[in-house]
Amino acid sequence: MFAQVSTVTFEGIDAKQVDVQVLIAPGLPSFSIVGLPDKSVGESRERVRAALTAIGLGLPAKRITVNLAPADMPKEGTHYDLPIALGVMAAAGAIPGDLLKDFIVIGELGLDGSLGPITGALPAAFGASGLDKGLICPAGSGPEAAWASAEMPIVAPSHLTQLVNHLKGTSTLARPKPHLERSAGSSSDLRDVRGQESAKRALEVAAAGGHHMLMIGPPGAGKSMMAQRLPGILPPLEPHELLEVAMVQSIAGTIVNGTLTATRPFRAPHHSASMAALVGGGAKPKPGEVALAHHGVLFLDELPEFPPHVLDALRQPIESGETIIARVNHRIRYPSRFQLVAAMNPCRCGHAWTPGMTCKHGKRCEESYRGRISGPLWDRIDIQTPVAPVKATDLALPPAQEGSAEVAARVAAARSIQMKRYSIIGNESITTNANCPAALLDDFCALSREALAMLEKAADIARLSARGYHRTLRLARTVADLDASAGVHAIHIAEALSLRGEVAAARRAEAA
Repeated sequence: MFAQVSTVTFEGIDAKQVDVQVLIAPGLPSFSIVGLPDKSVGESRERVRAALTAIGLGLPAKRITVNLAPADMPKEGTHYDLPIALGVMAAAGAIPGDLLKDFIVIGELGLDGSLGPITGALPAAFGASGLDKGLICPAGSGPEAAWASAEMPIVAPSHLTQLVNHLKGTSTLARPKPHLERSAGSSSDLRDVRGQESAKRALEVAAAGGHHMLMIGPPGAGKSMMAQRLPGILPPLEPHELLEVAMVQSIAGTIVNGTLTATRPFRAPHHSASMAALVGGGAKPKPGEVALAHHGVLFLDELPEFPPHVLDALRQPIESGETIIARVNHRIRYPSRFQLVAAMNPCRCGHAWTPGMTCKHGKRCEESYRGRISGPLWDRIDIQTPVAPVKATDLALPPAQEGSAEVAARVAAARSIQMKRYSIIGNESITTNANCPAALLDDFCALSREALAMLEKAADIARLSARGYHRTLRLARTVADLDASAGVHAIHIAEALSLRGEVAAARRAEAA
């Protein structure tokens, strides 16, 4: 007696088909699973045995062999429970095997036959849709899977008995509906930030163009406070962005109750995070913080306190917009197009820029602290803005009249201009100036004569690299978009150079 059920295995956010082949043959009673299963898959034997007993279907007293094909591909995860159980039931004649040929099956079994939610339901649903098949998944994962396609058949039972009755036609399960959580708005508002007008302007430019940003200032100046208010001025996720973000979150198991959200991710790992935690990896590679921040913000507070080799691992994802985790027997890709926002003190003691206070180690303390960040990473950060200490007179002022809502409106208008501009490219991943390819800058960042002369002079003074030159162009394009200007003029180049801070740093170095 033989039966076959289709399921999937995951490589990054991609789902690949796996055939669960079940053979029940005469011989001493046994239950074996082959095909490179890990421990969680091997333990499916006991969960399947208990679940079938709970619904009154004991295992036949024969030799049961389950093969997970292709057999040379590692299998891991508890979502193999349900396809194995259905395969055994079909091979034993308890259910018709032909009812399962048009479905991909995933699900974790409880000992009482209940079906619990699993990670990866959305990628599995997209994989099933690509194979022109339906999906059988637990009820807790049904709303998540329903986002893959409005036409694809989806069966989402909460118990094994419900699924058997549905397959036999004695009852019918309704197709789950997709759920979307609407943001209720954040209680954090830019209106709460007193003073810091130049830093708030830098935050607005960063949000408008998706630029990476570093805030440098003494403790208590409000760097973290402003970073936490960045999500409040960012536009909601576009539909295709929402699904890309949800695919990563599904693999990571961070989707709650199968409900997706249109709010952009905001990830803020502690500086003790390892390289695997930040960029992904481990014995069983999982997405790291950079992937979980896809289409959102990665906030790194106390930037120099991160290990230097961990920070340098960010360089490749920043450039390519994806993280590649390579192992001997497989290669995994996670999308990682995030916006880096970082904060740091000017020196280790934090007193270098505070009026009336002196750093006890002098200039050497500031230089050694900044030296923990490599030059190539500095070069990839578009905006490097100082954040001065807040004066008591600023704190005594009433809240600013302009808050997050007003800034968000300008950011949304600038982003709309950029989306229309880059729509002609036909690449959905390029929607902001920060992601504009260098080859297209001449077309999209046409400079006036005065602007070009200013940029060339600044490039000589600051010794800008090719990357720094192009990032200055992108930054100036964003400033122009906030002004609703079709061209890039000298005033836009001047503000972009001010936001990068390289010319001022070069002149300070010459003076020293």
